[in-house]
Amino acid sequence: LSDLRGMGETNVLAQQHPPLSRAIVVRMLEIFAASGGRETFDIVYLTGWAPHESQQKPLKPGSAASSLAAAIKNQS
Repeated sequence: LSDLRGMGETNVLAQQHPPLSRAIVVRMLEIFAASGGRETFDIVYLTGWAPHESQQKPLKPGSAASSLAAAIKNQS
């Protein structure tokens, strides 16, 4: 919880903004229609991990059983 407290996110409900007024919603729809009614989205994926002793260790260079070139050739 300390990370959430550090971001100020432990009680988000207490920090809610008032709902949008009808005039604002109408203006948003006007702007949306004027732009041709097209939407754009930014999709962001975040992932994280931490090393652990149970994770697979990388092989030493040159110790592969088959070459990358052979694997690529077999897929095409």
